[in-house]
Amino acid sequence: MAKYVNEFEVARITGLAVQTLRNWRFQGRSFPYSKLGKAIRYNIDDVLKYMEAQKITPEDLK
Repeated sequence: MAKYVNEFEVARITGLAVQTLRNWRFQGRSFPYSKLGKAIRYNIDDVLKYMEAQKITPEDLK
C-alpha cells in the first residue's frame, strides 16, 4: 500500500519550502499529488522517483 504524506513532510524530506511546493502546484511544476477536499497529499514513492530523476552526476557536468 502506498504511503501518502502532507506538504510539510515533503518539504522536510526535500529541503524545499512549503511555499515553493505550493507555487509549483499552482504553476503545474509539482510532484504528482492527490487532493482530498482541501488536503494535499503526496505519494512518497512519487516524490522519491522525481528526486531521483533530477539527479545530476559529475559525468553530466562534462
